[in-house]
Amino acid sequence: MPVMWTVKVVALGVVALTLSVELLGWLLRRFRSPKPLTEVLFFPAEVACVEHIFTPTPAHPCSCSLPHGVETSFTRLLRHLMSASSSLDLCVFAFSNMELSRAVIALHNRGVTIRILTDKDYSAINGSQIGVLRKAGICVRCDGDAVHMHHKFAVVDGRRLITGSLNWTLTAVQSNKENILIIEEPDLVRPFIQEFQRLWEANDPARHHPAQRPPKPHPHYH
Repeated sequence: MPVMWTVKVVALGVVALTLSVELLGWLLRRFRSPKPLTEVLFFPAEVACVEHIFTPTPAHPCSCSLPHGVETSFTRLLRHLMSASSSLDLCVFAFSNMELSRAVIALHNRGVTIRILTDKDYSAINGSQIGVLRKAGICVRCDGDAVHMHHKFAVVDGRRLITGSLNWTLTAVQSNKENILIIEEPDLVRPFIQEFQRLWEANDPARHHPAQRPPKPHPHYH
């Protein structure tokens, strides 16, 4: 009898220990910090309607001839961009894609603080959206260095990085073999924030064209 009782106690102990370990594992999985966002997009993207990104609940369905309700690399890029709630810092070599320009202006109209840094030479090419963005009231600075400002990255809300080979042009989105990486790993996002701030300050117009002081008045002798 004592032996059987001991066996039963040990068996119950093993069962309880097994259940405790499984419960602990479940709790750790349930409450541990979520894995930082990481997404990779490849281009060219399938050509599809993106109206639903800008108007999620339209009064009337879009009547364009493009495929509707299709999730593509470009719609994913737009969604990440449109997720901005407070700030968007954009550092891009060439910017002529009208849908991306539309997204940036929509964010500006929502009150998101936007800063754009681009290459001086390519800001004036035919089809560039830089003039359109400036007219919308968005702050744009052009890098006038002797070498090209060839970055292609954006920082959303100071925490989400969008970077890769993709220029913000229609050709890059629909024709070229390109890539985009979206991450929220702080150790990787931070250097891009610092690089943007460095270039932003280096291309402050006030540093290159300081405000002229008014001429001193000529003394009057009485």
